[in-house]
Amino acid sequence: MVAVLTRPDAPAGRGRRLRPSPVAELALDRGIPVFRPQRPREPEFLAALAELAPDCCPVVAYGALVPQAALDIPRHGWVNLHFSLLPAWRGAAPVQRALIAGDDVTGATTFELEKGMDTGPVYGVLTETVRPWDTAGDLLDRLSVAGAKLLLATLDGIESGELVARPQPTEGISLAPKVTVEEARVDWSAPAIAIDRLIRGCTPDPGAWTIHRDQRLKLGPVRPVPDPERVGSDAMSTVSELAPGELRVVKDGVVIGSGSTALRLGEVQPPGKRAMPALDWARGARLVPGERCG
Repeated sequence: MVAVLTRPDAPAGRGRRLRPSPVAELALDRGIPVFRPQRPREPEFLAALAELAPDCCPVVAYGALVPQAALDIPRHGWVNLHFSLLPAWRGAAPVQRALIAGDDVTGATTFELEKGMDTGPVYGVLTETVRPWDTAGDLLDRLSVAGAKLLLATLDGIESGELVARPQPTEGISLAPKVTVEEARVDWSAPAIAIDRLIRGCTPDPGAWTIHRDQRLKLGPVRPVPDPERVGSDAMSTVSELAPGELRVVKDGVVIGSGSTALRLGEVQPPGKRAMPALDWARGARLVPGERCG
C-alpha cells in the first residue's frame, strides 16, 4: 500500500471538532500517507496520485465520484467492492434497498470502476443469504468481512493475470439511491411485512420513525404477532382488532396495528432519550386506550 484516499476531516462529537475518518486514523497510525481532498478532481490530488503511479486502486464506500482523469492513472484501474449482486442495486444504499424490497439473497461484487454508476465489468461475486431478522447493519457487517476477502482475492487475481473482468448482464438492473429520512417514516396502513422490511432496512441508518404525541419516535425492529416469543395470552384474541397505528400494552410488550396483522414493537427512542424496550417507554408515557402513532 502506497497511500490512502478518504473523505476530508469532519465535525464529530459534542464539541463538533474536526476529526479524521476511521480509515485516515488507521492509516496515519501506521505511517501511511493519507489524501483527503474535498473532491478527487482537484489538480493537486491528481498530480500527487500520478506521482505515486499506483498499479491498482481498490475502493470501498468512498462516496464521491472519481473523475476519468483519476481513473486513467493506475495501470490496472480502480477496483470497487460493492455490496450487491450487480447489476442489481446500483447506487449508494444497496443493502438497505435489498432488505426493503424483501430480497432473500444478496451479496458483494468486485468490479472495474468507470464513469457510470456501478456499471463497470465484474471481476468477482459472492452471495449472502438474507436472514429473517437481519437489519441493514447486521447484513453489512457480514458482507464487509466476506467482501474484504473477495477484494483481496480479486487484487491477487489481477496481479497474477489470471482474472479478467467481464461485462455486467444487461438484465436485472435496479437502482439503490440513498434512503432519505422521509422515506424512513413508517406508514402504519401498509402491510405488516412491508413495515418490518422498511424498519430493518433503515436500521441503523437513517433510522425508522413515526410520530407520537406530535413528536418523532425512533423505531427499532419489530416482530409480527403472534411470533416465537409470547405476547401474552390476554392479548392474542384482541390484537387483531387494532387499527393501523393503534397502540396496546399487553402482558410483556407493546403491540401496534398495521394494514394487515399487528406488530410487536422492539426498542423505541423518544426525543432526547436513549433507546429503550417499548414496554418501558409505554409505562413512562402512560399510554391511554386507543392512542395511536402516525
